[in-house]
Amino acid sequence: MPNIKSQKDRVVQAKKEAMHNKAIKSNLKTVIKKADAAIESNAADKETAIKAAASALNSAQSKGVIHKNTAARKISRMAKRANKAAAQ
Repeated sequence: MPNIKSQKDRVVQAKKEAMHNKAIKSNLKTVIKKADAAIESNAADKETAIKAAASALNSAQSKGVIHKNTAARKISRMAKRANKAAAQ
């Protein structure tokens, strides 16, 4: 346990930030799973699910929760799967 006041504050801030990041990542996983399920089942709302997932990825990237290349890679792969499913 830190003795210095500023370090005590940083411990509190780190916990708060970790909880915030965890919530964003959890939501991100949920939205991505929904989009993947929509792509697999070729659902009617497939496009909206993909847009929501891409938006959530971009939002997480802009907040610094995930790296920008990670967001770009996940969006690209999702679009690639959607296009492949649409072609079949």
